[in-house]
Amino acid sequence: MESSTDLTGGAVGHDGTAGSPGGGLTRRALLGTAGAGLVVGAGAGAATALAVDRPGARRAAAPAGGLGPARVPFHGEHQGGILEPQQARVQLAAFDLAAGAGRDGLRTLLRRWSRTADRMAAGEPADEFENQVALDAGPCSLTVTFGFGTGLFDKTGLADRRPAGLEPLPAFPADALDPARGDGDLFVQIGADDALVAVHALRVLQRQAAGTAALRWQMSGFARTPGATAAPMTGRNLMGQIDGTNNPRPGEEGFGSKVFVAAGGEQPDWLTGGSFLVFRRIRMLLDNWEALPVDRQERVIGRRKSDGAPLGAPDGAGERAPVDLAAQAPDGSLAIPSDAHVRVAAPAANGGAAMLRRGFSYHDGLLADGSPDAGLLFLAFQADPRKGFTPVQRKLARGDGLSRFLRHEASGVYAVPPGAPQGGYVGQGLLG
Repeated sequence: MESSTDLTGGAVGHDGTAGSPGGGLTRRALLGTAGAGLVVGAGAGAATALAVDRPGARRAAAPAGGLGPARVPFHGEHQGGILEPQQARVQLAAFDLAAGAGRDGLRTLLRRWSRTADRMAAGEPADEFENQVALDAGPCSLTVTFGFGTGLFDKTGLADRRPAGLEPLPAFPADALDPARGDGDLFVQIGADDALVAVHALRVLQRQAAGTAALRWQMSGFARTPGATAAPMTGRNLMGQIDGTNNPRPGEEGFGSKVFVAAGGEQPDWLTGGSFLVFRRIRMLLDNWEALPVDRQERVIGRRKSDGAPLGAPDGAGERAPVDLAAQAPDGSLAIPSDAHVRVAAPAANGGAAMLRRGFSYHDGLLADGSPDAGLLFLAFQADPRKGFTPVQRKLARGDGLSRFLRHEASGVYAVPPGAPQGGYVGQGLLG
């Protein structure tokens, strides 16, 4: 889908290098010293259509046959988990600072978390509160991304350094938000190609935060596992739609200005090279959606379900075919209906607003009425939510036919600092 439910930036590749920087003890090596006989296959799987590299990231190809050794360095210009290929699993969590933690407590915690995330991203055991859950795994493309909520700045005496635009989103029609499952002072996104690696990282960080920050909410999500398809292709969401075709792509003109905060603007210097993240938990009304015949589903979205091509495109055009909003059906009507998602969400219809969407599906069983508690953990990185998410969502809420099949149930906006310098920590520019 084009905006409010877009999952990925298209098909992306996974590759990496084995071992750990500096010759440190890896989790696999530690397990070996304990006499365990498990072996993880070498290499990274599934080369796909778009590989995204962070400056300075080591992503040398490894022999095919396994995802375990693939790794993304923690330190860099931008935090990991934004530009890298989307992993198969995600753990999302938000924490609230404890009363009296203050600026010093936050600084100590971020130093601790950054040091630990660096070790885990290299496949090394955590230096504190290691629980042995992931000892037999490599890093599996682990990334840990940190964000700051609006309340953090008041609690630490830094209200004067809060970025412009870091404020609760406006109310949208039909929102059904649960405050207990949104917002939070500190946001953490943990991605990995192995569920245990992601869960291990969250548990370690949670224990390290004890006394300084308490878990506010936590959610788990998933995407397609690399290598699951015979050929590279964009993933599908729980509605069965190819999801993420129109994401902005690195290398395109203006990509950086859409995603990252530039120097010299209205934002504080400490956020230069960082981003803003909008999170939404969006439940899909799957029973209602699946009751529609496929041709009706296609008209709601504006794309063919089989190959993702826009309606009106010739056979074989594929998902990358340009969307022709003027195309007509044989009866003279618009091929893409006036309330189709692709029409309402098109950047051309929203002043060029764009976001880098990196969402994950979730399925948490059944609700009391027997309907699936399932949908999308929507994540969108952008340079300014006031010019990205907010105007687009306003328009979608008013005129998008897809909205009838969605419920927005949780929400949050976070300032995502730039990457940590070598030897430094995330948020260092703010806290010193």
